[in-house]
Amino acid sequence: MSAQPNTPPQAPATQRPNIVWVITDDQGYGDLSCTSNPVVKTPQIDRFYEDAIRLTDFHVGPTCAPTRAGLLTGLYSGSTGVWHTIGGRSIIRQSITMLPEVLRDGGYATAMFGKWHLGDNYPYRPHDRGFETVIHHPAGGIGQQPDFWGNDYFDDTYLVNNEPRKFEGYCTDVWFDQAGKFIEDHVTNNSEEPFFCYIAPNAPHGPYNVPPGYADPYAGKVPDHVARFYGMITNIDENFAQLRELLQRLAIEDNTIVIFMTDNGSSCPMIDRKTGAPEPGFNGGLRGGKGSPYDGGHRVPVFIRWPDGGLTGGRDVEALTANIDVMPTLLDLCGVEASRPLDMDGHSLRGLLYGNVKLEDVESRVVVTDSQRVLEPVKWKDSAVMTRRWRLIQGDKLFDILEDRAQQNNLAAEFPEVVEQLRQEYEAWWAHVYAGSEKPIPLPVGDPEGPKTVQLNSHDWRYADSQNDVVWNQKQVRQGVAYTGFWEVDVVTAGRYQVELRRWPREDREHIAPPGDPGNEPLVWNKSDIDPSYLDWYSGDTPLDIAQASLVVGEQQLTQAVTDKQGISVFEIDLPEGFTHMRAEFELAGGESLGAYYVYVTRQSDAGK
Repeated sequence: MSAQPNTPPQAPATQRPNIVWVITDDQGYGDLSCTSNPVVKTPQIDRFYEDAIRLTDFHVGPTCAPTRAGLLTGLYSGSTGVWHTIGGRSIIRQSITMLPEVLRDGGYATAMFGKWHLGDNYPYRPHDRGFETVIHHPAGGIGQQPDFWGNDYFDDTYLVNNEPRKFEGYCTDVWFDQAGKFIEDHVTNNSEEPFFCYIAPNAPHGPYNVPPGYADPYAGKVPDHVARFYGMITNIDENFAQLRELLQRLAIEDNTIVIFMTDNGSSCPMIDRKTGAPEPGFNGGLRGGKGSPYDGGHRVPVFIRWPDGGLTGGRDVEALTANIDVMPTLLDLCGVEASRPLDMDGHSLRGLLYGNVKLEDVESRVVVTDSQRVLEPVKWKDSAVMTRRWRLIQGDKLFDILEDRAQQNNLAAEFPEVVEQLRQEYEAWWAHVYAGSEKPIPLPVGDPEGPKTVQLNSHDWRYADSQNDVVWNQKQVRQGVAYTGFWEVDVVTAGRYQVELRRWPREDREHIAPPGDPGNEPLVWNKSDIDPSYLDWYSGDTPLDIAQASLVVGEQQLTQAVTDKQGISVFEIDLPEGFTHMRAEFELAGGESLGAYYVYVTRQSDAGK
């Protein structure tokens, strides 16, 4: 549909729009019926799509944390310190100003529910970065290593402003239910104050655990794992409908900016795994899935609706846009100014949303995305340099996306001048984004403003080049995977510290509490609800014969014998103030070493006391 110029009303501050932002996890461009999928049914999201403004060429990071970093800062993720999903590089640097901070300071009540994936330690947690009400799970997914032990999507324990609380029900239902309670309570008690509600389900990210019945409509039509994946999307669709019904019942939908989007390419695409070519009818005809530099890895659906602001009517915006544009756009639409200048990489899309900017006026825009799932950034790795027409992949493959949506015809030899131009754009982008990438992102210990005891997780290890992985999920903890790594640590206050090394986390009663101790019941779940390929995330523990523990902090190295076969070892150590590396390891009776997956650091006293 052609864009028609429009201008939003200029409302007084007391009538500024609310923001409700739903971002799902690992749901690709084609994982909706309104974007061509012939199997999955999303009737409620389809209804929203029909009356929304749709960004049809919108790009994010090919994986979770980089996308979210760009969305919530307006910056290319690499410049925030985020270019991976693990390994200490899914944490936004403390110096970066984030969207919830600006909105909070601008008079908005701020809340988030679900997935954060931008830092699990103070001062990087969501309630440290501007969200006043937070219910979330750590790391990148439920059941990952820092998450509350044994969570499996059903009746789990989540963090409420960083305090654990058990909830009943399926994870996606919990996120939307709690968001609904926040919205209703806020409107009832603070009707003149606008709110920002960020709802980030971990679904349909794997494991594909889904309540009974949701996968049934797809059984026999697609493989079982895809049926489960689509069942999770159906559940999201139902929750989205209930969210809209709540906004309508409270009479606030018209003056609420509602955004529905996904965070990267599909984790369960129906594509040829060898070539990355799409199968007809799936993934919106795009090539590749999650993690891919091709459009299927980072082109996602974005639907925006705000009736009082004139953003309705079911209109497509075909210009090239990106995650870095969302923060400046929302601040512009809501009339919120930061207390200090923000040097964002993105641009407000206000003119495009209202049809006041013509497509030809933005034809030359260049956007870059990449996937750096490595220790340190590598030039050209899984990169895409994009204009509206062109896609330069990894520096040497060129595609005309307007004529070749599936990116099958490499035109680099025919258009060398385009290749060279886009390579120069990339060089400038690289110098801008990854300048200073070697600077550490330390986890503070002994900070009077932070928690007394700091939990360090193997998820955030920095690791050896040859390893290229960390222990990031609870399956690996159960299996006793023999990876090692170190943490970047900032000792804020010099003094005497207790450092407790563990294989199992403190809350894990099943492994640590004595037999017969109350609360030491084995984990029980309904296996029909659990993705069969992920059953070993929840059972099948490998015993380890741990003989010795070691702690290395800077130049100090301590070792001691371990008699506790569950893997608990406690050290006392004097730490000077400042940045350092901390490494904690267990040595098995056979000589093999592995990192301590959970380490708890507590300041006992200040230096000299």
